[in-house]
This record gives sequence, structure tokens and C-alpha cells, in this order.
Amino acid sequence: MPTISRWHTGSSTHRLRLAGIPSTSSKRTFRDRREAGRVLAGLLAGRRGRTDVVVLGLARGGVPVGWEVAAALQAPLEVFLVRKLGVPNWPELAMGAIASGGGLVVNDHLIHSLGITSEQLDAAIRRETDELHRREAAYRGDDHVVELGGKEVILVDDGIATGASMFAALQVVRATGPARVVVAVPVGPRSVYRRLRDEADEVLLAVIPDRFEAVGQVFNDFHQVSDDEVRAVLATPTVPSGA
Repeated sequence: MPTISRWHTGSSTHRLRLAGIPSTSSKRTFRDRREAGRVLAGLLAGRRGRTDVVVLGLARGGVPVGWEVAAALQAPLEVFLVRKLGVPNWPELAMGAIASGGGLVVNDHLIHSLGITSEQLDAAIRRETDELHRREAAYRGDDHVVELGGKEVILVDDGIATGASMFAALQVVRATGPARVVVAVPVGPRSVYRRLRDEADEVLLAVIPDRFEAVGQVFNDFHQVSDDEVRAVLATPTVPSGA
């Protein structure tokens, strides 16, 4: 059984400071994930050409976003697999998440408040673990996995809602011994931004809506990314030949 981390969704009276992210907006929209990635790349431009930077795109939606970031920084791009653990009969609501490498986070507060049993949680873990392994084989095959130890790792997704996927990714990435971990996403709510600041060395959000409803609210095109699209993106180099 993977090591379990826990988080909660309780309210906080602490004020959120957006220092260090001067271009954060509450109203901006993006044409698609690619444009969102280019905006994030602008926030990360100071890292361009550094050999100690690795970009991890959370599959599936974070891969095209991450490609734009990696290409702009001339850094390697690696796919990172995270699967949300959906609440029974309400799969869009995450009660936790699992990640490549055995990471697992669960939301105890939500599980207890909804009366979710340990059997239901275990069933969700088994189901999503099977799907995670399937996707790892489909996306990576026998390809070499980029070494993260001692690197500055930039975790990229197409947005955050509950933060479950990103917290699971952070748990696994931290265990590899990176020098720094940066979270970069186009959109997310203020409450999750604050909690991520406690876990990552740096968190960049391009848009923090005054009223967050869903990640897709800031995208004109937010189609579901297919396995074929992920493979096509990963097959396109982000580091110049000979670099």
C-alpha cells in the first residue's frame, strides 16, 4: 500500500498574498492549452537554457501545456501520471489521488463527511492504479525516464480545482530528491494556491478567478486530450538538437 498523505478543505482566515506573480489576473482567458502554456513560459523565462531544469506535464491535459513551457525553456519534457480518486456516484469530485511512483493522497475531511467506506476507497485505488499503469505503458513504453534528483522540477497541469492531483505529484517528486519544485498552472482557486505554497518551493498561477467554478472556465477550447494527442506531443522534441 502506498504511503498516504492527507489534506483537508477547511476554510482559513489567513490572507492570501500574490507576491512574486505580477501578471496574475482574475479575468484573463486562453484560446487553448497551448496558449496557456506560452503564458506560463513567459513567467518562467528566466530559466531558459538552464541544464538543471526538467518539466513534468501531468497527463493528460498538462502535457500540451507543459510542452510549450519546456520548448520555451529548452528543457526536457516528461509525462507524469496522476489519477484522481472520484467519490462514488460523483466521479468529478476528488476524494484523493494516486501518482506515478506510488504516491497517494486522500482528503480525510471529505471522506468522513460523505460517509465513504474503506472498501469504497480501496476499490477506487485499485481501479485507478490499473488505469495509471495502462497509461504509463501507452505513453512511455520502454523510454528512459528523466532523472529528477538535484534538478529544478517544474510541475505543469492545465489547471487545479481541489489540488488532489498536484498534491499527489508533489509527494512523489519530493521523494526523488530534486533541488527545487515549482508548480505552474494556468488557473486555480485562491484556497488551493495558498495550500500549494506550503508544499512547493514556488507556485505560479496565471489566472486566479474572483469566483472559481471549473478549470475550463478560462479556456475557449478545453477539449478532452486523447492518448494519441499525448503521444504526439511527447514525440515532438523540446530541446534543440545538439543542446
